[in-house]
Amino acid sequence: MGQQSTFHAPHGGADFLGWRKTRTGATEIVYDDGVTRRMVWRVASDAPSEARISDALRVAVGSLRIVPTLYDELKKRAIAIERVAG
Repeated sequence: MGQQSTFHAPHGGADFLGWRKTRTGATEIVYDDGVTRRMVWRVASDAPSEARISDALRVAVGSLRIVPTLYDELKKRAIAIERVAG
């Protein structure tokens, strides 16, 4: 069974956080606040662990400050990212 790839904020906001595979096979992380802000990052490693990414996203989306927490959780798990859009 695959890992969960999309998460919505449990605290009533419209915040969305998820990861996806591009046509070229790269892994991207997407954040959308539901109003004005949409951000996309590319995972820099060649074969990222889907389980580690899912765990980081799950923790981040449960916090009130999603983007700073996302950066912290990815850093803890040694997942390098580069900003693509937003």
